Amino acid sequence: MMENGIKAPSFCLKDSNSKERCIEEFSGKWVVLYFYPKDNTSGCTLEAIEFSALEEEFRGLGAVVIGISPDTCESHALFIGKHNLTVILLSDPEKKVLEPYGAWGMKKMYGRESMGVVRSTVLLSPDGKVAKTWTNVKAEGHAAKVLDSLKELSA
Repeated sequence: MMENGIKAPSFCLKDSNSKERCIEEFSGKWVVLYFYPKDNTSGCTLEAIEFSALEEEFRGLGAVVIGISPDTCESHALFIGKHNLTVILLSDPEKKVLEPYGAWGMKKMYGRESMGVVRSTVLLSPDGKVAKTWTNVKAEGHAAKVLDSLKELSA
């Protein structure tokens, strides 16, 4: 994962409407980038629902929540519609953001190793620097932990 205090790598990815969204668009805000493996899987769905449920609180603290996975824009649109998600979801099939942000790596599941998305989160400060990171995240309750950290850091 990324070190606290470093300038976050710049990027542009497409959202669920195939509109290009660049990180610079959110300059001056706190940005929660959460990286997840796959739309409509149990853990990823739970995490997206929890972030959406708390989005108003994040917004009240001057933060935007963005989920990133290798899924297509179309998959994201269906995922958002099915679960009434309110967070921004970005598509990164080429891993242009997953890799530099340290969210693509070796994973172990059922004793087998393979490359994949490591469920993780990076909190960026309003000046675009890494404020905090979480790796190998457990989906349940994670959004609330990120919100608690944001409250401490923005106080």
